[in-house]
Amino acid sequence: MISIAIFGFGAVGQGVAEVLLRKRKQLESLIGKYKVVAVTDSKGSVVDENGVELSKAIEKKKKGGFDGEKTLGVIESLDFDVAIEVTPTDVNSGEPGLTHILKSIEKGADVITSNKGPLVVAFKKIKKLAEKKGVKLGYEATVGGVMPIIKLAKADLAGNDIKVIKGVLNGTCNYILTRMEKEKMTYSQVLSEAQELKIAEADPSYDVEGIDSAAKLVILANAVMDMDAIFDDVEVVGITRITPEAFEVAANKNYTIRLIAEANKEKGFLKVSPRLLPRNHPLAIEGTMNAALIKTDLAGDIVVMGKGAGKYETASAIISDLVEFYRKR
Repeated sequence: MISIAIFGFGAVGQGVAEVLLRKRKQLESLIGKYKVVAVTDSKGSVVDENGVELSKAIEKKKKGGFDGEKTLGVIESLDFDVAIEVTPTDVNSGEPGLTHILKSIEKGADVITSNKGPLVVAFKKIKKLAEKKGVKLGYEATVGGVMPIIKLAKADLAGNDIKVIKGVLNGTCNYILTRMEKEKMTYSQVLSEAQELKIAEADPSYDVEGIDSAAKLVILANAVMDMDAIFDDVEVVGITRITPEAFEVAANKNYTIRLIAEANKEKGFLKVSPRLLPRNHPLAIEGTMNAALIKTDLAGDIVVMGKGAGKYETASAIISDLVEFYRKR
């Protein structure tokens, strides 16, 4: 019986819980029996060593959150096989997720996370500790939502030298740029629309200033290209100064504009910036989609795309790590 603890119970944490409930029969055919022994949020927790009733936990969260022991207390006092860490991202400190992850690994639990912050701040430290403790570390959900870029690069392209990864890694920015181009609207007009549709946050700076894309790029550079990068290594320019006129100039030459994140191992640079792309370029995607182009020495150029965010899309990536960890051989 696999014991699961979920740390963070916002949209993603609840999405994971819903999938574990809804797809139990399918998942247990792949990994065997499982139970969720704890779910926590910033206020408290619901803990049951025999298995939390997830539907009741979701209802309780919707009514205001949990009481009971805080996350660190749960980690210290409870036995579990795998921690699913899905608290909010802070790319400056990595907290609170960084402490949750390190303490879970210290006690010998496997860890799956969608939280970019800890991996941006301390990727090598986390990886080294996981190797020392002999536990598994899964983070497919940190980059590209449902787009399986990390597994693709590390498993299916194993043996290749990955020279360059460049991609559209933020769905909010891509939606804004797509709408500006198609409707000839200003940045501020489209941003207001995106906020009304809940595609952009009330404070959109994390997305539109390129911070989110840069964080994902650091994870890819370290995890896939072994570049030992930190956030400050990334040259970052966002999309806030792009005008409808820029799209007109681009269109006259059959180009478009997208926010491109690029890790170039050969030239040793990490960069996020708006760039001109030919309209038929594989990264000239529209709406909230993400896409990445991986340049390799053996397989040539590989392109992968998919929805970059969303409750169930992120849950899908987390569940894929769970299945990879415990798939019955």
